[in-house]
Amino acid sequence: EKPVLLRSWAQIVEAFISGQVNVVHLLSPITVWARFGSKAPAKVVAWNHMAGSGLTVLPEINSVKELGGKTVAIPFWYSIHNVVLQALLKENGLTPVTKRTGAPAANEVNLVIMAPSDMVPALATKQVAGYIVAEPFNAAAELQGIGKVLRFTGDVWKDHACCVVFMHERDLTERPEWSQKVVNAMVKAQVWTREHRAETAFLLSKDGPNKYTPHTQAVLNKVLAPAPEDVAAYVASGAIRHPDWRENRIDFQPYPYASYTEELVRRLKGTLIEGDHAFLDTLDPAFAAKDLVDDRFVKKAVLAAGGLKAFGVPDSFERQEVIVV
Repeated sequence: EKPVLLRSWAQIVEAFISGQVNVVHLLSPITVWARFGSKAPAKVVAWNHMAGSGLTVLPEINSVKELGGKTVAIPFWYSIHNVVLQALLKENGLTPVTKRTGAPAANEVNLVIMAPSDMVPALATKQVAGYIVAEPFNAAAELQGIGKVLRFTGDVWKDHACCVVFMHERDLTERPEWSQKVVNAMVKAQVWTREHRAETAFLLSKDGPNKYTPHTQAVLNKVLAPAPEDVAAYVASGAIRHPDWRENRIDFQPYPYASYTEELVRRLKGTLIEGDHAFLDTLDPAFAAKDLVDDRFVKKAVLAAGGLKAFGVPDSFERQEVIVV
């Protein structure tokens, strides 16, 4: 059965909550909103990928401070992109705002929601001064000469989750064997992808047999199998400020660390989000980490794959979050 293409996060969430699909790949903060804001009976069962996102800007912009008085696009209010962007803005004395009319002040940055596929054209026509989003839309702007990466999100929050696997509680309870097979498949796919990066780029590209994405192999190679000299160039430009972290542009690791979920909830509380987000005011980070995540299946799958060391991370189900803006 071939995958069905859904073009927006809103469509994906609606399809999942209405029961049209059983398993979804969601931005990690969306799952916080879905479970605690919308009371969706669903759980995070694994992470999909780490890092794999960046802040891309017009070529003439050389610092975060230069975004003052300009507009920046984000993919969704509940996204790691929004969280990291606002941390960067605040660190540089800028205030995130949402203005539908009028220009932002010199110390403000106007945030707009935009589908990732619209971001590159919007930057090309200078509708926005930049955008923060998952790959390969940053790489696409680079290769087209439209923009440059100002900062990678994984260089701000080390090994952060971007998207996660979200499943209905009823499936986890009533179909545990099937659920285990789903998670096993996700984990095996991550192991294979880490070991076959260039082949993965080809398979996902429009040059591949199934044309899973509209992107060229060259764009996906820049993300999955970048040239060795890319890192040195990003260190020189400041897009990478922590080369000692040895972050891949995108990486894969399935275990949902409780420390990450706790820190994510803490940071969402201080992040500008449009719409009703009152549920965050009383949401306890430690409770959220326990209630949102069901790690039974992924633990078994990880151990069967050889432990977390198979994914290039320390062999422990606990860690400390490292965030340096």
